[in-house]
Amino acid sequence: MKKIDEYLGQVKCVAIAGHIRPDGDCTGSCLATYNYIRTYYKDIRVDLYLEPIPNIFKFLPGADEICSEIPEDVTYDLFIAQDCGDTARLGKAVRLFETAGTTICIDHHISNQSFADVNHIFPGASSTSELIYGLLPAERVTEGIAECIYTGIVHDTGVFQYSCTSQRTMQIAGELMRLGIPYTRIIEETFYTKTYPQNRIMGLSLIKSVLHLDGRCISSFITAAEMEEYDVLPKHFEGVVSQLRVTKGVEAAVFLYETAEGAWKVSLRSKERVDVAAVAVQYGGGGHVRAAGCTVEGEPEEIIDGIIDLVRRQMQDAACGAEGER
Repeated sequence: MKKIDEYLGQVKCVAIAGHIRPDGDCTGSCLATYNYIRTYYKDIRVDLYLEPIPNIFKFLPGADEICSEIPEDVTYDLFIAQDCGDTARLGKAVRLFETAGTTICIDHHISNQSFADVNHIFPGASSTSELIYGLLPAERVTEGIAECIYTGIVHDTGVFQYSCTSQRTMQIAGELMRLGIPYTRIIEETFYTKTYPQNRIMGLSLIKSVLHLDGRCISSFITAAEMEEYDVLPKHFEGVVSQLRVTKGVEAAVFLYETAEGAWKVSLRSKERVDVAAVAVQYGGGGHVRAAGCTVEGEPEEIIDGIIDLVRRQMQDAACGAEGER
């Protein structure tokens, strides 16, 4: 896939969708594509389907035009799935994917199953937003499109601190900044600024945290009752697992929150030695080597014990491999 334009010449209607519970990269990359088509292909009907996005991203151009309800009687010539590893992660939008004339998947998750007709999958990229930048003609990237792409890159790189950040990532960020985007405000208001309930639930998560494997792994979980008590939603947990990960001496972090009775959303992060995507796959999830997730049913302590055991095995294998090389 060279440029996205090669797929837009003969279509009359396009649907774009990302994964359930959209984060910064999902929201930013999808809005970048949406704004590009809306700006340069005015004869094409383009609709963007996402679950409600976090309020911090609603300043992005086109955010107020996102559709959260899936129509019953509409089919599309082209469906573009972004930042999504499999059809199940499309949520209700999967029906539009299944009935579309042609499907494209643009993603950077190593666990992606290449489920579309055309698959543009590059696990080495920092973000799907970075991939979208490469698929658009540079001269057609407006300031508004640049804001969307920059926001996505910032969030999937942890403001350029994660190992997925490459020289190309920084070059792209520089090109986006050159277009006059408010890059400082984007970082401050969407990454660092937290509401009071977010700070409280972060505090509770840290207080409840437990160290494992001689301090090399850390875990915490929040129940549905605690979410109600602290008046928080799933979107308010952004940054919790990353904060656990930066604990001194910790290699891997595990964070759970309850989504329904006995069902838990699991977020995993690591620093250098643990492939958390491999752990998540064991539970039907996926993601990146250093950032992954899954949804698991059961008791939180038992889920954590099972994940910690997989982490322990990886660490032991890595230690044996290092010993064998000596």
